[in-house]
Amino acid sequence: MTTFARSVIAATEGPLTRQTLIEGFGRYGKPRESWRIGAEFERAVVRPDGHPVPYEGGIHDILDRLADTSNWTRLYEGGALIALSRPDSAHITLEPGGQVELSGAPHATLTGVHDEMHENRDAMLALAQGHDLRWIACGLTPVAAIEDISWMPKGRYAVMRDYLPRKGSLAAAMMKGTCSVQANFDYDSEEDCARKVRLTAGLAPLTTALFANSPLHLGKPTGFMSYRGHIWRHTDPDRTGFPPGLRSDYSHERWVDYLLDVPMMFVLQDGAYLPANGLTFRDYMERGVGGRLPDLDDWALHQTSVFPEVRVKHTIEVRGADCVGHDLAMAFCALFTGLLYCRSAMAEGLSLVEELEHHGTHAERFAVACKGGLDGFIGGRSLADWASDLGDIADRGLLRCLPDDRFMLDPLLARIEVGRSPAHDLLDAWHKNPSPLAIIRSVAY
Repeated sequence: MTTFARSVIAATEGPLTRQTLIEGFGRYGKPRESWRIGAEFERAVVRPDGHPVPYEGGIHDILDRLADTSNWTRLYEGGALIALSRPDSAHITLEPGGQVELSGAPHATLTGVHDEMHENRDAMLALAQGHDLRWIACGLTPVAAIEDISWMPKGRYAVMRDYLPRKGSLAAAMMKGTCSVQANFDYDSEEDCARKVRLTAGLAPLTTALFANSPLHLGKPTGFMSYRGHIWRHTDPDRTGFPPGLRSDYSHERWVDYLLDVPMMFVLQDGAYLPANGLTFRDYMERGVGGRLPDLDDWALHQTSVFPEVRVKHTIEVRGADCVGHDLAMAFCALFTGLLYCRSAMAEGLSLVEELEHHGTHAERFAVACKGGLDGFIGGRSLADWASDLGDIADRGLLRCLPDDRFMLDPLLARIEVGRSPAHDLLDAWHKNPSPLAIIRSVAY
């Protein structure tokens, strides 16, 4: 679920067409003075020893109590409580394994994002007290076995549970075990969108390395600094990574064509999620399903079923960071605010991307980041060294566009200076005490 309310494409007579969908993206642009920042924070809740928390008597109760204490409206599916909402477009939703995601409201400043996140964190921590629960901030549940984690009672997840494991060997781990931080940004035109897509997609290896925070699984090192990133590479090549339309030649037309031709996982008919059985949205528009042609709600739903490193809807969603603690999560938002909302910083960032792109493919660079984090090397330079250049660019950008919020980048700059991602800290803690209780304490949110 996105941070900002879905922009509605102007009503058209007759069925959807490729051209009306392309024109719809052209209407999503906003004037610069209206640009906002949105953020999405996923967190897992576990027992103190890292074992999973079920829906009944656990996740359900957390949502129910949160609605009572923090002025949220309950949302149900098939009689099951599956989400919360507020009039300001903020939502709290459940990922397939019970990870709880705050999709925040749009804010003009990073301070607004911070305050909303802080309020939510305090509420979550208060709910956990006295209930044998621990909120953790890491990219992959570090102790629990994926098969021991319960599925949440959402219809789309039942279809995904059957579909995605046929496409990728680690799809179940992605759905039930991973958590991330995401940030959403506006654009004013197709050209501006294309530049921002190229920048954010090109920086994905650095994003992954900087926020790598998933080196453990089943209580042991995985050999990866971001095992979450590695998992995503083995989920579904049709809808993850860097698909066509999300490269240096981005256009709304190319992106829409990608969305039209990626195999659909499900269709929503009469309130029920049904397997799409290889149908594409292009087929759906031409032939329909059950005598019904898709509408704009179906198009919006389909866009939520692709998971590339950067996703374009009415905003640009930057998706490549492991879940991290509060200060670093805000630093993630600050990093891309400085890069995307300052023209000169964006130009400098694009030059850095061009240098990176001289060395291997997108997939090869991303694999280096997942494996080694900031210790990895691209083009004879450590990713910590590349990240130092990036941090300087973002710092200058924030000073120009949001000087009062520049301090929020400091936790990331401090890590860049010493070349340590959060994964280094977690591995150090594991070497000192590898017990499940100690691991969970080291990643407590």
